[in-house]
Amino acid sequence: MQDRPHDLEPEPPEELDVHFKEEEIDLSDLQWDDAPVFVIFWILAFVVFLQFFTRYVLNDSLGWTEEIARFLLIAVTFTGAIMAVRKQSHISVEFLYRWIPRTGRRIAQAFIDVVTIGFFGLLTMLTVRLAGRTQQMMVSIDVPKSYVYWFVAVCFAGMTLYAVINAWRHLRSGTSKLIDPHLHAEGVLRID
Repeated sequence: MQDRPHDLEPEPPEELDVHFKEEEIDLSDLQWDDAPVFVIFWILAFVVFLQFFTRYVLNDSLGWTEEIARFLLIAVTFTGAIMAVRKQSHISVEFLYRWIPRTGRRIAQAFIDVVTIGFFGLLTMLTVRLAGRTQQMMVSIDVPKSYVYWFVAVCFAGMTLYAVINAWRHLRSGTSKLIDPHLHAEGVLRID
């Protein structure tokens, strides 16, 4: 073993000069029809907290909280999907659009709009049929389970409506995020 002099202590590491920049929260794209998502979410948060509190703190669980939390989660999901269709923020693959000419991108956008409207319209029709055929009651409370399916059908109808509005805007303006990505890239960080 080598003897190390005791007077040579390792130097403390240099302090890094790190500054975190907080992004400003922008709520300018919220509309009145986004409010139900937030209301349902906070009701869901309260029910889940109530479930946790009664189960683990009081050791006497409320039986209805688990089922209601499940249905509220369904409601938040489909109500949030309406907001995503309105904002055109559903996930999509845009990689190939870089190499397609603009006319090809316009044709592809029109095709995507037609398929989206058809998809949401078909799901609206199917959930209406499902809600009409459902005769079951919820297990923990005496409410028909078809109410959940009717709510989902209304959400799909809202998605269909916003898909039609988006398609009309794309057709009328001749542009969209997929047709002209450089025009809609404000606030998008580049990774290359």
